[in-house]
Amino acid sequence: MSASAPSRDTIVEFLADILRRRGAESYLGESVTMSEHMLQAAHLAEEEGASDELVAAALLHDIGHYTNEFPDDAQDRGIDNRHQISGAAVLAPFFPQVVTECVRQHVDAKRYLCAVDPGYFDRLSQASVLTLKLQGGPMDATEVEAFRANPHLDAIIRVRIWDEGAKEAGRQTPPFAHYEPLLRRVVARGD
Repeated sequence: MSASAPSRDTIVEFLADILRRRGAESYLGESVTMSEHMLQAAHLAEEEGASDELVAAALLHDIGHYTNEFPDDAQDRGIDNRHQISGAAVLAPFFPQVVTECVRQHVDAKRYLCAVDPGYFDRLSQASVLTLKLQGGPMDATEVEAFRANPHLDAIIRVRIWDEGAKEAGRQTPPFAHYEPLLRRVVARGD
């Protein structure tokens, strides 16, 4: 548990420390660790020439799995254990809305894509299929319509696709340190 809350000046080092200490943990039955998954997602975004904000969102989309690393009062600030919600909440003071919205919506994006793209479900990993059931299954028509109204829809969908593609054992990626300057730029720009 972290002794003090990160600041705008320390958030990147704070995140790097979490990944150094805990990134080797298993990733919900996938064939990659949490850090491998997060780094692969960022690398896929980078390979596509995505903006710094979307690379940051791809890298940090699952940071909510580590929200117990944030201050003890996190729950008092409305941060619960749903990783997409808690991840967005802990990043919101530091990162632009497009980043936090991609983090917050990446689970619903899976539900959305399963509802609107018949072939998307077939691309899900076995672990993703299991979590889809826990997350409410494919969206219904009302949920799809509401989701489409999000002004960051295209960015959210891109991050979700990188998320699903970032589960390949042995894929080489740059280390977290490679992304630290990018994260600092994104934090400095703010919203």
